[in-house]
Amino acid sequence: MKLVTYSYKDQDKIGALRDGAIVDLTSIAPTMLKLIEMGPEALIQARNIVESAAESLPLDSVKLKAPIPNPRRNVMCLGLNYAEHAQEHYASSGKKTELPDFPIVFTKATTTVNGPYDDIPYDPGVTAELDWEVELAVIIGRTGKNISPNQAMDYVFGYAVLNDVSARELQRQHKQFFKGKSLDGACPLGPWIVTVDELPDPHHLQVTSRVNGEVKQDSNTSLMIFNVPAIIDHLSRGMTLLPGDIVATGTPSGVGFARQPPEFLQAGDVVECEVEGIGTIKNRVALT
Repeated sequence: MKLVTYSYKDQDKIGALRDGAIVDLTSIAPTMLKLIEMGPEALIQARNIVESAAESLPLDSVKLKAPIPNPRRNVMCLGLNYAEHAQEHYASSGKKTELPDFPIVFTKATTTVNGPYDDIPYDPGVTAELDWEVELAVIIGRTGKNISPNQAMDYVFGYAVLNDVSARELQRQHKQFFKGKSLDGACPLGPWIVTVDELPDPHHLQVTSRVNGEVKQDSNTSLMIFNVPAIIDHLSRGMTLLPGDIVATGTPSGVGFARQPPEFLQAGDVVECEVEGIGTIKNRVALT
């Protein structure tokens, strides 16, 4: 299923796509987080409702929000998880490429989460180096700790598209990722969650970003250094993962700061991020 959080008549609801329309699922759970927490039985109920519902809402009559608009904790992210991105990262500062032996983990604040078609806030007084990063997002479905790689996929609820919008000079100034990754609205997410039964293999998906229609990134999840089971294995060592946790799996090469000359987002630019088998999010950069 493709599960959505949407606003209709000033009310936030959850639903599922059926033939280009939305079937309401708020009779099962009030929020996506609650639906995920309820486990497999809730998904069985949801499928039954989708199959039998007599009514649905046209997709263009609602406003899609991030599937999990208010996560309970920070979005967990991987840095330098594609070899070519690691190469461009080090080359931009004249350093020798070092591929990571372990996942490089950072987080984005909960207030970064943004809708799949909402504006990306841009304040030139805060950053002049706003950058794009298309990523596959993994949504955790069960509580787990010390999860082995061969069990890890059992803990995946589904997948979404994520844009890890980054303020590059803030990363340099603060000498870490968190602040430069955590500006308000800097994590467009969606347009929905594709449940794992509809996308059983996340490791052969094309990932693409476009700015004003021009392709900037074009790669495949098969090129990730650490695949989804490895990521879950490492994250869960000594740390409990919770239902609804959002894990961004890293971005491929083609980001703005590593281009020659560097390119950064400007007010009015439109960024599209697409992951094969899931969909596309599209966000305009807007002055705040």
